[in-house]
Amino acid sequence: MEPDPSSQLGADAQRRLQLYAYLQPREHHRTYLAIMRLFTSTLLADLSAGEVASALAAVERDGELEIGESHIDVVIPRLRQLVEWGNLVHGRRETIASSIAEFQQGSMRYQVGKLAVRVQRDVDELLRVPEGAREVSRELLPAIERGLGELGATVATAISRTGRDPGSLPARRAREQLAERVTTLFLQHAELAATVRDFYAYLGQVLTRHHLAPEEISGFRNLLVEYIQLVVEDVLRHTPSIAAALAELAPTRAELVRLLRPAEQLGAVVERTRGRAEADWQELTDWFADRPGNPSQVTALRDATTRAIGALLATVRRATTGGGLLPSRRTELVALAARFDRATPDEAHCLYAGAFGLHSARTLLPAPEHDGDDEHTPWADGPAVEVSVSVRGRGDRGARGRTSRIMDDPITEQGLLAAAREADEEREAASAELAEAAEDLDSAVLSATALSALCELLTLAMAQREGADDPGSATDQVRGLTLRLTPSAGRTTNIRSRTGTLTLRDTVVDITRAETKRGADAR
Repeated sequence: MEPDPSSQLGADAQRRLQLYAYLQPREHHRTYLAIMRLFTSTLLADLSAGEVASALAAVERDGELEIGESHIDVVIPRLRQLVEWGNLVHGRRETIASSIAEFQQGSMRYQVGKLAVRVQRDVDELLRVPEGAREVSRELLPAIERGLGELGATVATAISRTGRDPGSLPARRAREQLAERVTTLFLQHAELAATVRDFYAYLGQVLTRHHLAPEEISGFRNLLVEYIQLVVEDVLRHTPSIAAALAELAPTRAELVRLLRPAEQLGAVVERTRGRAEADWQELTDWFADRPGNPSQVTALRDATTRAIGALLATVRRATTGGGLLPSRRTELVALAARFDRATPDEAHCLYAGAFGLHSARTLLPAPEHDGDDEHTPWADGPAVEVSVSVRGRGDRGARGRTSRIMDDPITEQGLLAAAREADEEREAASAELAEAAEDLDSAVLSATALSALCELLTLAMAQREGADDPGSATDQVRGLTLRLTPSAGRTTNIRSRTGTLTLRDTVVDITRAETKRGADAR
């Protein structure tokens, strides 16, 4: 019995995620981090437990590790645990030892795995990243534009020279130059995309804050008005020419990928550099150019900028009007916190009662339904009391807003179920009508519902095509209905309905319907 591919995929993903186990804030995680940094600090690190312990001794003297973590008897279990997680692998070589213990410690050597190197590299990079905004690499946009413009001529030269004599020196140099330009192009785009994502992630994190001081609001306003305007203007200025260059390069993409085939000496399973697969070029194109049903990242960037400006304006309006938390209220709370910090316990109780008007429940307020505290627990150590938005923002306890709707409404529920059943029956009837009319689509007259279902599948099928000469298909998985578009020069398909005629030029439409469980149950 063959294993289930889905279970294999899940097991592989679980094994890879286990590589992050040593980063959890558990006991001795600083020791694990120091060991992994030691193995990833040099190429082809092959260390024994004794060598790791000697290296950790210097780290322990600097105070970065707990006392005793560099001892050999402590290091060996840590190394074994990293091997169990998959970060380290065993490596053996002959060694000269004066005792059995020294032989056991020196003969067992450890090396770091490929995926573990990536994990540690990302961890070190994350720890170095500052909390502030990341500058967008706008200067890469003209470089990408120039690189795409020069790539077309490079591809033509490589194809010409490889076609005459694939093994000649000029052909090899042309392929090397092509690989150099493709690698540079994708590295530039990867850096640009990463800086854009990081900057807008920081921007979204900032705009979710409600407690902004006046100087912070002014700074973020300048950031949006000045810096984001420069970023968006640069992207929109260079995007049309980049999209046009990618469209001109599309017919030769398959030949380009073939010229950059992997080196035979690396084997069949090779992690390729970006730009060596058709999917990489499609991803690059989708970043700059829109497709039906698939907006580009440039469009997403423009929409995100619009939302960010709207959010900032809402924050400014909330801070300058009485509709929310005022900066003055924030200042008062900060001053009150400072008084609490300087007060004695008795003074803090009085200050708390005077500031918030909350006294002992045994004198003024009724007892709560359940009180988990006792008389020995100070109020500062007790559970936090949830304060409503109206009290925080306006100091008003009055109820606002409309009355909440009834959670259990059987009449509305039955009405929605009946409407859903009716819509499902109409869609099933439209699918059956399309399947019946598929044999002679030109002479059939479709109903409005059938034409609507056909247009949905037609839109999905056209969205899959790169150009007008490419085929496309779309499937309704529930009804088992499949529509295929096939380019055919001079062929005109007329689809008539009661509301008009849809004409498709140079296209053949084929509709098929597979046997579904719904149809089998109905019979």
